[in-house]
Amino acid sequence: MRHDNSVFHSLQKHIPWCVFDALVEKHRTDRRVRRLDTKSQLLALLFGQLSGAASLREIEAGLASHASRLYHLGASPAARSTLADANAKRSWQVFAELFAHMARTACRNTRRHLADAACLLDATRIELGGASAGWLSAQNGRRAVKLHIAYDLAVQAPLSAEITDQKVADVTPAKTLPITPGMTYVFDLAYYDYGWWARLDAQGCRFVTRLKVHTTIEAAQRLALPEGSDVLSDRIGFLPQRMAASRRNPFAAPVRELTVRISIGKIIRLVTNDLDAPAQDIADFYEARWQIELFFKWIKQNLKIARFLGTSENAIRIQLFVALIAYLVLRAAHAAQKAVARPLTFARLVRLNLMHRRPIDELTTPPNPPRPNPNQISFAFLQS
Repeated sequence: MRHDNSVFHSLQKHIPWCVFDALVEKHRTDRRVRRLDTKSQLLALLFGQLSGAASLREIEAGLASHASRLYHLGASPAARSTLADANAKRSWQVFAELFAHMARTACRNTRRHLADAACLLDATRIELGGASAGWLSAQNGRRAVKLHIAYDLAVQAPLSAEITDQKVADVTPAKTLPITPGMTYVFDLAYYDYGWWARLDAQGCRFVTRLKVHTTIEAAQRLALPEGSDVLSDRIGFLPQRMAASRRNPFAAPVRELTVRISIGKIIRLVTNDLDAPAQDIADFYEARWQIELFFKWIKQNLKIARFLGTSENAIRIQLFVALIAYLVLRAAHAAQKAVARPLTFARLVRLNLMHRRPIDELTTPPNPPRPNPNQISFAFLQS
């Protein structure tokens, strides 16, 4: 009879455990731990994300009901109080650095083909309840964190993530990102910083973003427009030489301004430092920025980040980074099979079959019923 591991066992194979063990040793998170080690904590939280558990009590009950199968995962059942204590006190850096390593690995092909690579930058607010928001500033009576994401357009996965207070400007974490020479960066008006644009340009990067209404371009050359496109104007010029308080603009290189009609009929102005690419390609790059909005929508609807399992900053950071790890695990497992085409359908099937023993590429087929034992049938016949 064929032996199959559980779906959860197959999923956790996409986690680089050797890297995780090195991070645990680096941050000494298993020092003097007697009940719940860091690996068991990660697997418990990952189980909560993939199964849709909405509370620590649900995670505890779900793991307890499958206690006999946790041994093969290298995990142990987690008591609610012990898991809550670990989330509150154990360093979130272990989970953040594990996500960062997995994100770099998932997007490693991008660095080999930088000519077509694009990085989308954006942030989303995640609101917190009153009990878990004491360490955050209030804005309009509400408290929230910001999840800042650098998203690889070609791979459809996050390159990096950072969590800040909601009052932190989107461009602030972007300035600390390592710049990849040759990459194309696409972002919206929240990243309006001429000094940062100049840094991208100096590193040989392209950028595509919107222009504010009051920003004027001193046009020097008008370019021909492609027929049948949504580009209404295309010209090369210079950004204003002076900024507020009579400061000199650090971006002195020529830029390209495009006026584009987007799909909803609105007319916007784009600016880029790419003076040679076809105008429609530049417009398509900015339109593709919608992909990161779809990413935010997907994780909010399919992962557990709307309701938090703890109230401290440490617990909230751990839950968000484990949610992003769960996304990368689902993405890697989905890419490794061919039976289910849609990622959303695959995620739902994983949730329904998480602890069942069956191959991960056979989630859409009914399990084979056990074959009857001929000896048992004969014995039952004789007894009748």
